[in-house]
Amino acid sequence: MKRTAARILPTLRGNSPASLLAGLGIVLAACMAISMTMGNYPISYEEVGRVISHHIFSTDGVDAARQQLLSGVLFEIRAPRLIAAALIGAALSVSGAAYQAMFVNPLVSPGILGVLPGASFGAALGLLVADSTLGVQVMSFTGGVLAVGLALLLARFYDGDKVMMLILGGIISGSLFTSLLSIVKYTADPTDQLPAIVYWLMGGLSLADMNTVAATAPPVLIGIACILLMSRHLNILSLGDEEAKSLGVNVRLIRLCLIFLATVVSALTVAVGGLIGWVGLVIPHIGRMLVGPNNAILLPASALIGAIYLVVVDDVARMLLDVEIPLGIITSLVGIPFFSLVLKNTRKGWN
Repeated sequence: MKRTAARILPTLRGNSPASLLAGLGIVLAACMAISMTMGNYPISYEEVGRVISHHIFSTDGVDAARQQLLSGVLFEIRAPRLIAAALIGAALSVSGAAYQAMFVNPLVSPGILGVLPGASFGAALGLLVADSTLGVQVMSFTGGVLAVGLALLLARFYDGDKVMMLILGGIISGSLFTSLLSIVKYTADPTDQLPAIVYWLMGGLSLADMNTVAATAPPVLIGIACILLMSRHLNILSLGDEEAKSLGVNVRLIRLCLIFLATVVSALTVAVGGLIGWVGLVIPHIGRMLVGPNNAILLPASALIGAIYLVVVDDVARMLLDVEIPLGIITSLVGIPFFSLVLKNTRKGWN
């Protein structure tokens, strides 16, 4: 296994970045095309092609009743799930890679500043008091932003290493919102509200529809694009604060901008799909092993790998058992042993 990996990784790194990213894009498109045919109601590739052709070119080929049935399955159920899975995978992976670069630590994930505990608390509170899915999503996003804001505020109260103070502020903020989440769960109705809160916190895309995707996709894509545009600053920040300042970089401003963007992107994923852990920690390591630490290449590669990963995980969640498995359970079961295996190589890949 090690010899095979040793032969494959240099080969992949030897390819041009454009060809590697194009290859990942083709794999993502293929995974999404295959996923459209999979589910409790299997649909052949030929029928998928006919339905899409009918919608675009108004061609015939499927009778009207079956056309309506297939259109409902493909465009109202599977397509929103696939797009949401790809968006969440890309967003968590890019924000994880950005956090790891700006804190110069390969063990950092999007939850380091408390965004995930804060968003989880907001979602749980929303399930307790809000009557709509939109209300839950808004409160989830608000909770994530408040948690990171508290972490930044706590970091300003203390002198010393700013990065270390931010991480400590994130730990305190995360612990506070985790405690608040426990209070919400304790006060929830055990027969109705508590199961809904627990299911949301395990992550899943069963509630994803086209309206949710249409409302979430623009800010997520804009956030990812802004982080990609700041890849050069991330490369400089990964050298350390003193080196970055000596190169004329406004470290505090750049770090705040990146934290804001990564927080917005991460909080929106919780608002759409609940708490899906390990993606933002594991996928940047896979990307770093494939393309190296240059963020100009690593960030788009991580986005594509994360999107592919979560599309495949969602297929497994839908198909493995008769009942749907929460995504957070599968990503944890895959992420923990994988991260244990690559942990000893993290510093090597970082360099």
